[in-house]
Amino acid sequence: MDRNRSSVLEMKNISKEFYGNKVLKGINLLVREGEIHGIVGENGAGKSTLMNILFGMSVIHSTGGFEGSIEFLGKPVTISSPFDAMALGIGMVHQEFMLIPGYSVTENIKLNREITKDNFLSNIFGPGLRTLNWESMGQDAKRALSKLEMDIDEWAKIAGLPVGHMQFVEIARELDKQNIKLLVFDEPTAVLTESEADRLLSTLRKLAETGIAILFITHRLHEIMEVCERITVLRDGVQVATKSKSETTIEELARLMVGHTIESVGKRAVNLSERKTILRVRDLRVRMPGETVQKVDLDIKEGEIFGIGGLAGQGKIGIANGIMGLYDSSGSVEFDGDSIPLNNPREVLKRGLAFLSEDRRGVGLLLDMSVEMNIVAPAVEIHHKFLKDFGIFSFLDRTQIRAFAQEMIQRLDIRCLGPDQPVKRLSGGNQQKVCIAKALALEPKLLFVSEPTRGIDIGAKKRVLDTLVELNQKTGMTIVLTSSELAELRSICDRIAIISEGRVMGILAPDAEDAQFGLLMAGEYAVR
Repeated sequence: MDRNRSSVLEMKNISKEFYGNKVLKGINLLVREGEIHGIVGENGAGKSTLMNILFGMSVIHSTGGFEGSIEFLGKPVTISSPFDAMALGIGMVHQEFMLIPGYSVTENIKLNREITKDNFLSNIFGPGLRTLNWESMGQDAKRALSKLEMDIDEWAKIAGLPVGHMQFVEIARELDKQNIKLLVFDEPTAVLTESEADRLLSTLRKLAETGIAILFITHRLHEIMEVCERITVLRDGVQVATKSKSETTIEELARLMVGHTIESVGKRAVNLSERKTILRVRDLRVRMPGETVQKVDLDIKEGEIFGIGGLAGQGKIGIANGIMGLYDSSGSVEFDGDSIPLNNPREVLKRGLAFLSEDRRGVGLLLDMSVEMNIVAPAVEIHHKFLKDFGIFSFLDRTQIRAFAQEMIQRLDIRCLGPDQPVKRLSGGNQQKVCIAKALALEPKLLFVSEPTRGIDIGAKKRVLDTLVELNQKTGMTIVLTSSELAELRSICDRIAIISEGRVMGILAPDAEDAQFGLLMAGEYAVR
């Protein structure tokens, strides 16, 4: 890195406590003009807290503030709110979307920065009656999207857009701002396909070339090594290292993050030829916006881990959502020899299927409820578990609920203050583990798992995958794993179906050649 470049951001000796628990311990961070600086660490390492301090979030100031100082463009600054941060020229793309679903792409990009124009009334009565200049705002939105090389209709409603497109709209909103000096990206590629992620990384390089400083937070270490000049590693609130890319490796970063080397989940050798078909899908069609399924036939064997992969928007996510009744579907599905009704989630759950959704906040969790009630709620509702019966009345068995929740917290390493903590207070990775515990409470014969490691750090990712393998091997549970991470599918699945244009292009063994997977994802040919 050119040390002669001027400093954009310097955070000095930053420390933070939450109710006596010290979550940041003397962090020092320096980012220079035009630098892409990576920040890595497990969930709970302190990354989000550090960024909340930088962006002046209320959660920091309502809990006693922080220790240390911040300099921006070489001058000491006080950032008491996000408005202060934005006025300085700091932009942030958050991990969880902050878009208004009912608004168009343009309205979300230009929100609070609308362009107005004069009209007959404003000329007479003053600027308070100026009207919105929709044409100029649309042009600005289109220009910001073009920087990302995204062909998104600037007037489309946010509701119904694919998740990957929503992420690009979030980024375009920041790029549209005129005074940006520093951009913070918090897990920007977590919901993107490989090609979309490559496009974003290319955009980051171009932005850095214009002099914008970038803080890039991600769990994908190969992305960090690809675009960052320097990398800061946090672990348990401590800054364990800041290294230039040339001085480190992915393996070293993984070790620094978790304190030990992460081993890959081993592939399993399973003979499926003599196993019965437990799930038979024929002519499945699902009308899920952005993930439409056109015509899918699948035969899944009892006790296997079956993978479903493919690029975003090609229909892979729609398969589980359709079978579980979350989107309008047609076709035939047989489970364990019996036909199951489509478009009826309750009945599907009663038959012994369960679903871990890719949308943990929107579908998977009751954010205001406790960890333990999130874990047991579906089992109480569907299978009448965790209840005490007194004649015609039933009451929650709080002792049984607490015992089961504590077992799941320990088994899945859910990092929380206790079973009664509101689930919205957990990190994204720990919220995902609560979703897994909730599915396990249903004791399903078959578990659909969609994007289970999205936004999860490298250590938690292995624990989640290990848990799926353990469930499969110890209980015989059939697992259908949908993921955008091909390496993830290949690490634990017995077979992998690749979906393109809403159809099964082929089913491969996990050790098939990379070129075969690539061709299927491109929709080139079908293999069985």
